[in-house]
Amino acid sequence: MQKLPQSVDFALKETSPNIGAGSVTGNKLSCTYDLVEQMQYLYVRVVKARDLPPKDVTGSCDPYVEVKLGNYKGVTKHFEKKSNPEWNQVFAFSKDRIQASVLEVFVKDKDVVLDDLIGWMMFDLNEVPKRVPPDSPLAPQWYRLEDRKGGKIKSGELMLAVWMGTQADEAFPDAWHSDAASVGPDGVNNIRSKVYLSPKLWYVRVNVIEAQDLVPSDKSRFPEVFVKGTLGNQALRTRTSQIKTINPMWDDDLIFVAPEPFEEPLILTVEDRLGPNKDEVLGKCVIPLQLVQRRLDHKPVNTRWFNLEKHVVLDGELKKETKFSSRIHVRICLDGGYHVLDESTHYSSDLRPTAKQLWRPSIGILELGVLSAVGLMPMKMKDGRGTTDAYCVAKYGQKWVRTRTIVDSFAPRWNEQYTWEVFDPCTVITVGVFDNGHLHGGGGGKDSRIGKVRIRLSTLETDRVYTHSYPLLVLHPAGVKKTGEVQLAVRFTCSSLVNMLHMYSHPLLPKMHYIQPLSVMQLDSLRHQAMQIVSMRLSRAEPPLRKEVVEYMLDVDLHKWSMRRSKANFFRIMGVLSGLIAVGKWFDQICNWKNPLTTILIHLLFIILVLYPELILPTVFLYLFVIGLWNFRWRPRHPPHMDTRLSHADAAHPDELDEEFDTFPTSRPSDIVRMRYDRLRSIAGRVQTVVGDLATQGERFQSLLSWRDPRATTLFVTFCLIAAIVLYVTPFQVVGLLIGIYVLRHPRFRHKLPSVPLNFFRRLPARSDSML
Repeated sequence: MQKLPQSVDFALKETSPNIGAGSVTGNKLSCTYDLVEQMQYLYVRVVKARDLPPKDVTGSCDPYVEVKLGNYKGVTKHFEKKSNPEWNQVFAFSKDRIQASVLEVFVKDKDVVLDDLIGWMMFDLNEVPKRVPPDSPLAPQWYRLEDRKGGKIKSGELMLAVWMGTQADEAFPDAWHSDAASVGPDGVNNIRSKVYLSPKLWYVRVNVIEAQDLVPSDKSRFPEVFVKGTLGNQALRTRTSQIKTINPMWDDDLIFVAPEPFEEPLILTVEDRLGPNKDEVLGKCVIPLQLVQRRLDHKPVNTRWFNLEKHVVLDGELKKETKFSSRIHVRICLDGGYHVLDESTHYSSDLRPTAKQLWRPSIGILELGVLSAVGLMPMKMKDGRGTTDAYCVAKYGQKWVRTRTIVDSFAPRWNEQYTWEVFDPCTVITVGVFDNGHLHGGGGGKDSRIGKVRIRLSTLETDRVYTHSYPLLVLHPAGVKKTGEVQLAVRFTCSSLVNMLHMYSHPLLPKMHYIQPLSVMQLDSLRHQAMQIVSMRLSRAEPPLRKEVVEYMLDVDLHKWSMRRSKANFFRIMGVLSGLIAVGKWFDQICNWKNPLTTILIHLLFIILVLYPELILPTVFLYLFVIGLWNFRWRPRHPPHMDTRLSHADAAHPDELDEEFDTFPTSRPSDIVRMRYDRLRSIAGRVQTVVGDLATQGERFQSLLSWRDPRATTLFVTFCLIAAIVLYVTPFQVVGLLIGIYVLRHPRFRHKLPSVPLNFFRRLPARSDSML
């Protein structure tokens, strides 16, 4: 067993960042952007130019603007032969890195050899105005361009605005940042912050009822007909009809996932099975989902008949046959009463039904401040040294957010704040940190995962700001590694305490999941399809949220076999049962008079409860109330985080981790696969033995009255008759008192041999004798 060195700190740390929330001074930024530290920027908005003088021999110019501040230089795109260009581009220079006192703006003419200067201007940074939202944006002004000697040129003006602001400025997300000056024009789109929305997902329920007037090619045999449904990449089929005629019936349900807006139609094909790998298409119909009825409850929608088109091959071309049409009878609807799961239900961030009409009002607001990260590991090599271009992604509900990428930094500072509406407190927000592999125009790489944090909202106190540094832990084939720490500020604000407390009485999922439940296999398959759809749609955005990022955030690989995770779940079960085991041990000590005073007190309590049984339930609930108050002193003061010990990641065997990271199907050599298979067989053998023992005990209970052992059943039936007569004539309190005193009797009156009832039970027959 490999153990990680103890010096690596996997603990959560409370931090005290300089944020506006809770501060007494309360600056102007504190009202809306108070979970992050202020970052000052110099903003330059280059709007347009007019009447630029010609510079080329052709009498025209190819203008662009260069904004220069010390060693940092930002450049707009250039226009071909245009004297009145419009750029409307914003440049942001971090105040922390400003090493100059003046801002220079050049308008140049693009040339093959050397770019010509059209005009320039200069701004003193001490005279630049400050602007903080919600102030209105600074209006840009026209400035007359000067030549190299400082004189005004005959014609040519540039419209721009210059101001000092913070990251709360509206221009911040789309601005060119001096921090990313080394990124080429092809990679600029990949570093910007962005808010994405997951597509609205629907369950498409297709109830295939029957078909009529099918025309199979071979009329000498009974057709074996089934229906195949296709929607995008999803394909499902019904069972083969038991009625082997040209009018088959099925009454089967096929369920698909469809994203809105609907791009793909639903295609139903009726096929006849001719052989093991040979099917004949008897007809096909294409149904656009825009025409499908939407259902909000469990009431069935109307059925419809659709004509089946048949295509035949004539002269090598596929043509539609229209002389006769078979028909198919189906009931199709878009089920809006379900929540389409694209995450695991254990840490889902949204549990609302698809149809907006069924949504309950929101109960509060979740605010997240992504402050910074420290101690990040180098994720790739550039110019012979390790580097990291980190960005964060946060997912809650349908809203995904992505911070800007901080280029070449192991301690990036983002200081970006985002807000979500909360509809259910028993949900989880996921924050992931990634390395951007698509800068410098490179499109072939992948965004590497640095780590992930989950925060359950129900574990947070309302209106409290949590500022913690979360360890970023990633499991590798070599073991668990800490790749850095991310500092977050979280606040959950409740708008209605009554509504939030009322949510705890509602079912977790929408009511359709309980009225017409889907099977576990269906939910697992539909969740996988929903994940694929979400990742495909978000990868088409600009900048794209790439497939590997979405799959890591949604835990695509959660269902795969892992020896480490199986051990962790077993010990979680043992941890749950440890309370019962502790109570059993304590009761055994009471029965054996280990502490005579405690045993005497338990005797007195037992006698009081037997004589006054109406006190039993109040005593139990009062005891639970006292335990709850006692535990309040040691309540958790911080959100939960990834626990390596609970996950058994710090003591996992290298071969177990290698198996966990293996592909499916396996890509390992046959001798390793054989060893793992034998190990799995040995574990399964133990599980099989335990399951068999449980079945044996259950069958012994059944055999008490089954007369499988006539003597044992005779004894038990006789005992039941005597017990019934005794209990009829004896008050229940007396019986309870006698049983309790017998159980709590002194060890002097006990035998080390098993009791008579236990001996009798163990002698009962079970069906294990009949097992092969």
